[in-house]
Amino acid sequence: MTDSATPRTARPIPPAVLEELRDLDDAGRPPVPVTDDEGGAPLRCCLRRSEPGERIALVSYAPLRRWAAETGADPGPYDEQGPVFVHAERCAGPDGADLPFTSSHRVLRRYGADGRILGGRLAERPEDFPAALAQAFADPRVALVHVRAVEYGCFLYEVRRD
Repeated sequence: MTDSATPRTARPIPPAVLEELRDLDDAGRPPVPVTDDEGGAPLRCCLRRSEPGERIALVSYAPLRRWAAETGADPGPYDEQGPVFVHAERCAGPDGADLPFTSSHRVLRRYGADGRILGGRLAERPEDFPAALAQAFADPRVALVHVRAVEYGCFLYEVRRD
């Protein structure tokens, strides 16, 4: 998902990683799929909210650890894992080019190529996201940005340079 004015790509959890998480999550636990009766869970597989009746699972995910394994970085104490919702079965992935989950306060946490945190910024409104991402990627040390929920600190998605 990209925008020509700001270098950004919202990245869901990759399909191969989702397959692993649907077997054992990053905490080593098998997921427990449930039917979402109410809907509204932020799904990290397709970057949209769940619909009532969909089968979802809450799994533990370590996004920085996964990225570090891919790049050779060592996040040290910044390596963390937390709960994320995903479809219980394979889905089609994202549909659309807009940055998802921008209707609530979000923290955009910046990381360098070494896996260390470089700071963050609060985005309070959807229109704050372009400036926050532009500011983050104006710093050449920033390799990626994690968009996180303010309420619980949960990882929502990753943004990398295009």
